[in-house]
Amino acid sequence: MILAGDIGGTHTRLALFEEKGGLVPVRSGVFPSREQPDLASIVRSFLAGAPGPVLRACFGIAGVVRGGRAAATNLPWKVDGSALAAELSIGKVALLNDLAAAGWAVEVLSSAAVAVLSEGEPDPSGNGAVIAAGTGLGEAGLAWDGRRRRPFASEGGHADFAPADERQEELLRFLRAELGHVSWERVCSGMGLVNIERFLRARAGEPEPAWAAQGDAAAIARRALEDTDVVSAQALEMMVEIYGAQAGNLALAAMATGGVYLGGGIAPKILPRLRDGGFLHAFTAKGRFATLLARIPVRVILDDLTALRGAARRAAAG
Repeated sequence: MILAGDIGGTHTRLALFEEKGGLVPVRSGVFPSREQPDLASIVRSFLAGAPGPVLRACFGIAGVVRGGRAAATNLPWKVDGSALAAELSIGKVALLNDLAAAGWAVEVLSSAAVAVLSEGEPDPSGNGAVIAAGTGLGEAGLAWDGRRRRPFASEGGHADFAPADERQEELLRFLRAELGHVSWERVCSGMGLVNIERFLRARAGEPEPAWAAQGDAAAIARRALEDTDVVSAQALEMMVEIYGAQAGNLALAAMATGGVYLGGGIAPKILPRLRDGGFLHAFTAKGRFATLLARIPVRVILDDLTALRGAARRAAAG
């Protein structure tokens, strides 16, 4: 029995897998991350009544992982793999960055588990990349080693935001006055959509409605997709363009000619807007490298168990 986890700032997803000629999911659960003081509490609750002993576990965590220890970026949690194994009587616990965990699964995704934004011209021996807007903005590379693509973690979502036009420059100044440093995560994530919506209302001299003042990114996206609020629609359009620009940056940085995958919880929910053209225009708008980027396949991951499947594959690898 293998335990897999996907630890995000909003939700913690857990699943048990059995090795039966492949990894077969046995049970899964989703828990609000902030309602528990630590990861061990959630795992202990999930494992109550488990159908067998857990021999190995792997957790993908949204944060920096070093030396078997992790600090979640958007949670007040610190996780030690060895301590967790001892506390929960699990034989071996591995910790990965959450996007690296997803990277372990992308090569075995079925065609039904992805939506194609650009077919491109896949390079079978090229690198790949995964980028995921959710509570924050995660990134990982997939390095071709001669046989397969091996995931490696990145914290590129915390690099400096680079505006692509005058309105985005205004957004940068607006957020810099509040935050000092403005990363891509601050403008391309759930919090990013809220920040963009606040900026656009301030720019237009509009007061924030009560529902928007609560900082609910899902409510903004819903109104944008339903075309019931003009500013929300503008905010989502702007975030999609920013998402495309940073995905293109990652594709160049990783030389991801094998393909770029969009993970996380936001992309599947806003798929109609990702297909409108703004994302791919920003993705390829890299001057002399526009032609190269136009050849790179771009896919949206629809299977919300991808990070769990990846973590389970990593655990099974030993």
